[in-house]
Amino acid sequence: MTQTAAPAVEDLSFEEAMAELEGIVNKLEAGTVDLEDSIELYQRGDALRKHCQSKLDNARAKIEKIRSADGDSADGREPIDS
Repeated sequence: MTQTAAPAVEDLSFEEAMAELEGIVNKLEAGTVDLEDSIELYQRGDALRKHCQSKLDNARAKIEKIRSADGDSADGREPIDS
């Protein structure tokens, strides 16, 4: 691909990674990219997807920790009183 070096995936915020991933999906769906560039885009997209999933998992864990500290159950079930 003939473009400037993209920032490292791990340096991107969730929003930046999602925006780039959406752009990659649009390019691949358009079918205007040659095979080699498509492979590179797919690899970058997969790394972005994993990065976003990791960010979401971390956010979910933080929310569950906060809810647990408040005595709330993260899955909507009430704790059993002993």
